[in-house]
Amino acid sequence: MSTIQVPEEIPARLEDGFDRIGRELDLPGGFPRAVLDEAEWAAHLAEIARPAAQDLTDVPFVTIDPPGSMDLDQAVHLERLRDGYRVWYAIADVGAFVRPGGAIDAEARTRGETVYLPAGKVPLHPKVLSEGAASLLPGALRPAVVWRIDLDADGRTVGADVLRALVRSRERFDYGYVQVALATGTADGTLELLAEIGELRLALERERGGVTLPTPQQEVVPGADGYRLEFRLPLPAEAWNAQISLLTGMAAATMMLDAEIGILRVLPRPRPADLAKVRRVAAALGVPWPDGAGYGAVVHDLDPKNPQQAAFLHESRVLLRGSGYEAFDGAPPKVAEHAAVAAPYAHVTAPLRRLVDRYATEVCLAIAAGEPVPSDVRAALASLPALMSGSARRAAAVDRACVDLVEAFLLRDRIGQEFEAVVIDVDERRGDGQVQLADPAVIARCDGPLPLGEQVTVRLVQADPATREVRFTPA
Repeated sequence: MSTIQVPEEIPARLEDGFDRIGRELDLPGGFPRAVLDEAEWAAHLAEIARPAAQDLTDVPFVTIDPPGSMDLDQAVHLERLRDGYRVWYAIADVGAFVRPGGAIDAEARTRGETVYLPAGKVPLHPKVLSEGAASLLPGALRPAVVWRIDLDADGRTVGADVLRALVRSRERFDYGYVQVALATGTADGTLELLAEIGELRLALERERGGVTLPTPQQEVVPGADGYRLEFRLPLPAEAWNAQISLLTGMAAATMMLDAEIGILRVLPRPRPADLAKVRRVAAALGVPWPDGAGYGAVVHDLDPKNPQQAAFLHESRVLLRGSGYEAFDGAPPKVAEHAAVAAPYAHVTAPLRRLVDRYATEVCLAIAAGEPVPSDVRAALASLPALMSGSARRAAAVDRACVDLVEAFLLRDRIGQEFEAVVIDVDERRGDGQVQLADPAVIARCDGPLPLGEQVTVRLVQADPATREVRFTPA
């Protein structure tokens, strides 16, 4: 289930519900005074004393993010070479602002990552940094960690380097703008190459056996009677942009494995029993699975609007469970690959929003410079997997609770009404399952028995914002 997006102005009762979720799941509140003071001082120092770094302000970086984003982790510039491409990827240099063992560092370790709620967020770092001095805002001189990755004509990596630099992003784009510019033929430079390189990288992902699920996001949008829930499929520009991030994370993982020190994002390969079950589900739902084809190739062209394919996509997510982090200082870990990426992979591209990225980045900077990994970074590596797993569980619980609340709130006055739905999950042990409504865009429990992958008519029997429960029964 993807995070629900909510308009800026939301009903007070719904906003109260989000606040209650934050309290129930023990989300941190405001930053302690010592953290805010240290952040203000770090931001001030950055203005009056720029770090000794290479000047790359002549590189015309741009950022591509959701509309209204202020915590801009990444800026990109793409070039065509005679025999391939060059990717410049500037990442916010959070390490330039955070003193090891200081107040910001300690507080970030208790938070782990930014937690997003429909009505706001609980940030990893104070806004003076995450939306100010460290953010790659257009027109501002910023310290950054810049990756330079060269690709051949097929989009394969042929070389990668990383260094600290000063950059100045030129423009801030959102995905919708990029998509329109490409569709109308007005895109040029980096935006034009984003589609070209993105498609090459997606083709290589399929060749490796990687997986990008075509899953829709739920959005709450204003409607004639207040608000509506709708499903929205990610734009192609979002997938292309994600491929640049994946490319960088793969380069970082290779660098750390070669140096035998670092921290990887890992996902074990599916268990044979789970893979066999998913293949049986595909056969039952009429989803083609050609001999020799991997899971990634099967799901690539599926249409989540097709009832049987939507059910298969939901059921097959079992193959992508169990991700985590593996730190190593010496021999590489037994599980060093991320099964969905189908390659070793590391988180290094979102340090404003995810703690582990700062540490992995510092490891890569030291390796690239031929220097020892800083002692404080080396000492912290072993504790990061548990810390990040805990913060990820909390963020996922918040996401699930917010989705449940919005669904219950928007359906609260429709008890007894009938809806058309698709059965996307069946729990044979409990005798019920999950259904996905097209309008409104809701996924909820339904009493059974239910025919997996079939269209059914269901009746709403419960929608309680207080308990965040929604339940249907066959009509």
